[in-house]
Amino acid sequence: MTNNDIVQKLWNLCDVLRDDGINYSDYVTELVLLLFIKMVHENTEAGTLKKHPLPEGCRWSDINGKSGINLLNDYKRILLSLSTGRDSDGTLVHDDPLISAIYADAQTRLREPRHLEQMIKTLDQIDWFSAQKDGLGDLYEGLLEKNANETKSGAGQYFTPRALINTMVRCLKPQAGEHIQDPAAGTAGFLISAHEHIKSQTDDLYDLTAQEKAFQANRAFVGIELVPGTRRLALMNCLLHGMEGDDEGVVHLGNALGQAGAGLEKADVILANPPFGTSKGGDASITRDDLTYKTSNKQLAFLQHIYRNLKPGGRAAVVLPDNVLFEAGVGTDVRRDLMNKCNLHTILRLPTGIFYAQGVKTNVLFFTKGSAADKYQEENCTETVWVFDLRTNMSNFGKRTPFGEQHLKPFEKVFGDNPNGQSERNEGEYSFHSEDIELPEHSDENEGIDPRLAHSRWRRFSRQWIAEQKGDSLDISWLKDSGSVDAANLPEPELLVKEAQGELEIALCELNGLLKELGGREKN
Repeated sequence: MTNNDIVQKLWNLCDVLRDDGINYSDYVTELVLLLFIKMVHENTEAGTLKKHPLPEGCRWSDINGKSGINLLNDYKRILLSLSTGRDSDGTLVHDDPLISAIYADAQTRLREPRHLEQMIKTLDQIDWFSAQKDGLGDLYEGLLEKNANETKSGAGQYFTPRALINTMVRCLKPQAGEHIQDPAAGTAGFLISAHEHIKSQTDDLYDLTAQEKAFQANRAFVGIELVPGTRRLALMNCLLHGMEGDDEGVVHLGNALGQAGAGLEKADVILANPPFGTSKGGDASITRDDLTYKTSNKQLAFLQHIYRNLKPGGRAAVVLPDNVLFEAGVGTDVRRDLMNKCNLHTILRLPTGIFYAQGVKTNVLFFTKGSAADKYQEENCTETVWVFDLRTNMSNFGKRTPFGEQHLKPFEKVFGDNPNGQSERNEGEYSFHSEDIELPEHSDENEGIDPRLAHSRWRRFSRQWIAEQKGDSLDISWLKDSGSVDAANLPEPELLVKEAQGELEIALCELNGLLKELGGREKN
């Protein structure tokens, strides 16, 4: 039985939950409350976890084999005990802050004992030996991905494609001993991928000293997540991968655009996919007073946080929508500041359709604090920006045309082995039939360029050219999209409307900012 088979079997349990009146968006949360207890049991039995993290009386053996109302009552008692640390009579059950955080306010909405019994029996029938070979944490992530792909809300709002996460991690090459952060952690996909990469480079951490291993388990990774339910999934996910974190776990509950973000120590590596859109209620959720450029655009605020929070020589890869690359006003100021303080060496233009919940056009920006020659340099750090166009005349990815690692291999090859983008690079990359793509009749990007090179997906642009020809816009494209779109793979109309709404909100926020500025000038 493969992990995919097990994930599908677990997903089928959602039909059981639906019969008990649990709505679509609560499927995964309800299932993982029980699944985590089972996975902890399997990990402990297999020796993956050195000690059982759950207290006696709150383990799989305490519900397995039971039935009827006693089973349901015992399960409710277990959830209460794990959440509060105390039994219903006030007796102390545990004082583990991580377990309390994972089960904070946990309750089951199941009303029928037979449905709980069916879920337990199904979990017991799974071939956990096969699952162990791939890792129970990977199985858990598969369930999260399943939810992201099959629902229009919930995890789909914060799930980043696994292939893209792994590519970003392989490019940045996080190392043991480095502080690695994600200020918009979601279900902790970036942090876990970085952890797995480090394990692969250190013989499953065997090459490290006991002190270094402790650092990796408790201090190396820190994420911030605003939504409590999402953070619960992240904490479970991390613990199943052997990442415990500090007293708050690997992923802290809070707002990276508030004091939680301001209090983070400087990082060696930051990997992130900040939430799309503007701050609801204006800039109410952006309460940082240390950001130079005030904005209600969350991506611009996150981008400022990220490059400010890097150590000298620290490196980052961040997913951002197109508007961040071309937005005027504050957007231009932030891009200039980024290229001034950091070496923005690479931009990856992503295909449409890989973020199902938003359906927006996105990019990955790769940059390093300081210049290529001096990590302590604070001005004029960007000299050249390399752009890989993986968007023009690519498939419109979706359920029927899944996006995978094979689509990112050409980019990884030209990116090179240097995590700071300093590998020897040459223009010219012609994957996915780029030589057959037409060129626009006129474009500044192609002026004076060898015609064959103009068909390349991989081009370089000087900082001077970006300033003079693009007005510091980073929306750089040179291939002509045929405009052919498979109607079967178009995003849902609701998603297209949300995309348009998001762009209008951004425009309105900029207009409001301009009106305030004009009003301030009149008063003076």
